[in-house]
Amino acid sequence: MNAPVKPTEFADAPLWDLSDLYASREDARIAADLERARGLVERMNGFQGRLAALSGAELGRALDEAIGLYEQAADVMGALGAYAFLAASTNREDAAAQGFEADVREKLTVIATPTVWLTLEINALDEAAVEAALAAHAPAARWAPWLRRVRAMKPHELSAELETFIAERGPIQAQWPRLFDETLAVLRAPVGDEELTLAEGLNRLSDADGAKRQAAGEGLSTAFSGIARTMAMVLNTVAAEKALEDRKRGFKRPADSRHLGNEVDGESVDAMAEAVAEAYPRLAHRYYALKAKAMGKDRLAHWDRNAPIEAAASRAYDWAGGRAVVLSSFADLGGDFAERAGWFFDRPWIDARARAGKQSGAYAHPVTADRHPYVFLNWMGERRDVLTLAHELGHGVHQTLAAGQGSLLADTPLTLAETASIFAEGLTFDRLLAEATPDEQRALLAGRIEDGLNTVVRQIAFHRFETRFHDERAAGEVPVERIREIWMEELGASLGPSVDLTGYEDWWAYVSHFVHAPFYVYAYAFGDLLVAALMETRAKDPAAFTPLYRDLLSGGGARTYVEALKPFGLNPRDPAFWTIGTKRLEGLIDRFEALG
Repeated sequence: MNAPVKPTEFADAPLWDLSDLYASREDARIAADLERARGLVERMNGFQGRLAALSGAELGRALDEAIGLYEQAADVMGALGAYAFLAASTNREDAAAQGFEADVREKLTVIATPTVWLTLEINALDEAAVEAALAAHAPAARWAPWLRRVRAMKPHELSAELETFIAERGPIQAQWPRLFDETLAVLRAPVGDEELTLAEGLNRLSDADGAKRQAAGEGLSTAFSGIARTMAMVLNTVAAEKALEDRKRGFKRPADSRHLGNEVDGESVDAMAEAVAEAYPRLAHRYYALKAKAMGKDRLAHWDRNAPIEAAASRAYDWAGGRAVVLSSFADLGGDFAERAGWFFDRPWIDARARAGKQSGAYAHPVTADRHPYVFLNWMGERRDVLTLAHELGHGVHQTLAAGQGSLLADTPLTLAETASIFAEGLTFDRLLAEATPDEQRALLAGRIEDGLNTVVRQIAFHRFETRFHDERAAGEVPVERIREIWMEELGASLGPSVDLTGYEDWWAYVSHFVHAPFYVYAYAFGDLLVAALMETRAKDPAAFTPLYRDLLSGGGARTYVEALKPFGLNPRDPAFWTIGTKRLEGLIDRFEALG
């Protein structure tokens, strides 16, 4: 819903203070920490070539110390990389900040590259020898989950020379995402006499004024058309580089490496995607037909997809109001969730103020387990911004809970990474709905349904687009005209006949995950459907649910998603598991229709 205010009126939205990391790009601690990281890597490398000759307790002690040094070095380098990225993301128009980020990335790569031997030597060990070593030296047993993930990569590892080359090439490959980010940062959508940033343009698509939505939609279409060929080149290059590495590693499908990292088999993801696609008519097609009717239209233009149902301007939230709603929602869960969320407000850990040069979107950056996370968003005072704040704080709270595992084990596969964020968003919606007047409930339901469609249906459409694009890229460069065709086919199939996508041909060009993290997008749908099952479980016994849920989040990546869900009596390998979420969303559409 659109707030009848301008982003510039949210001067109370906070800016973060990164001095917990470094005071500035000139901070002497940066050079000192680069040197400290080198020293830790050198100590770790003292074990190189020795593991194969050890066994039992000696091997256990060596693994424990080497992996511990690896984690310590990762913590130092993680803080350096996080500072450079966080500072750059708030000003993508600052060439010095972008150059500093690239420079830090290159220096970290030089330091980290000599560590590639560790996983190679670990995977050269017999499974029985590793198990015996962990049993003989008890402190080493804590690394078992990390070793599980390392050894899963064993069939796809290359020679030490090739692994080193791939690591050294990383900063060069990162220039493509950098080009993508900087292109979007300077993009301006022509809207009447205005030149809107990407964040401002996307925000206006939920304005109560249809003429403003149309002007913003057409302006963004014009802007995306102007960058489409550049973005097509970026997308083609990223996909080609990925395909080359995948072939060397023996991955058969473009998404397989992502599945391995997520500790999920591709068949399960395919089953989820098929279940969602099969539900397109019952979900998106049905809802957008109802919404078109409610708005007195035969069809919705693409810029009307997230339009408010009611003509009157909806409630606006100042920063203090948004904070109150979100903290109350976390308190509803019980335990220490609200206290941990409060840390982010009480300390300068959030950058929420929208401004020129700041990249669009939102994220929670974990930094490292021995530091604290930071939350990034662009506050516009809308209901969606309240839910986005809850979403990112869900990540942040998850990251603080998992920090006790240490950085290597706190790192959570994407199969669970979106759990806390989507759950927090759901709790916040429930509170907004409970506090709404009867007249507001229909609009809130519409917003929640649209968020669900954007998270599940739209992300699966993105996944199917991405899969088809990578498949075709294997045969050669995919021209921008063909990218447009695939995009329109997949988005059209997902949204249905009640949405007119005229002018939508180049909107793929701003989806950052296609460039930054190929095949990430299905995790949003995965997480949303998983959370739906958890919320159904909570509804049966909220008091019993909270400690189990806290334990799940505190585990970080120490357990697979199948193991983590077992205490709740949930089995994500059962195809019926995925229908819990689609039926929950369908139930919201039933309620919306009943309200007339």
